[in-house]
Amino acid sequence: MKQVDVVGAVLINGRDEVLCALRSMEMSLPGYWEFPGGKIEQGEDQKTALIREIKEELLCDIEVGEFITDNVHEYPNIKVRLITYKAKIISGEPIATEHEKLAWIQFNNLRDLRWAPADIPTLDILCR
Repeated sequence: MKQVDVVGAVLINGRDEVLCALRSMEMSLPGYWEFPGGKIEQGEDQKTALIREIKEELLCDIEVGEFITDNVHEYPNIKVRLITYKAKIISGEPIATEHEKLAWIQFNNLRDLRWAPADIPTLDILCR
């Protein structure tokens, strides 16, 4: 089974809210929430990939912070290795260019969303 390596950003604002991204109908797992990010390209390190992906997806610049977790989830057709980091926006306002919508959610409300399975280990760590 093919494995894809992906990075995700747990973007936290000054009000202690987390930026959550709703997968669009054109994506796999439409209607599920995830932490924004994307595939690591060949020869790219995790942090560089995350900075690039957030610039492409959300049109803003970030500073990558603390490592959160690295886990593999097996979907029916593919294995996804998701590596997540805390991050903060240093310039720009997030705009949903690929996702259905973006929402800033309080930590205590994160579990109210329907999360993509690969993102749940990160969610579990955040909600401890």
